[in-house]
Amino acid sequence: MSSNPSVVVYTMHYCPYCMRAKKLLSDRGIAFKEILVEEDDDAQWERLYQKSGMRTMPQIFFGERLIGGYSELAQLDQRDQLASIKV
Repeated sequence: MSSNPSVVVYTMHYCPYCMRAKKLLSDRGIAFKEILVEEDDDAQWERLYQKSGMRTMPQIFFGERLIGGYSELAQLDQRDQLASIKV
């Protein structure tokens, strides 16, 4: 994977949708940086909420643009639009 990917995936432990998102990105050859957020890290959760408006995981960004979570990522893949974010 690229040393400076423009896709960032915020995840948490034991999150099946986080695992699916990372697998889909990897399967498509898209480099990403994973940032693990602990469940009790209230400050990080608040920063993410301010950035995305989401309170669920994963949260996937392409640069500063919010892609969404796993469902939105899978929809992009179904429409063959993941190639546009390939690094």
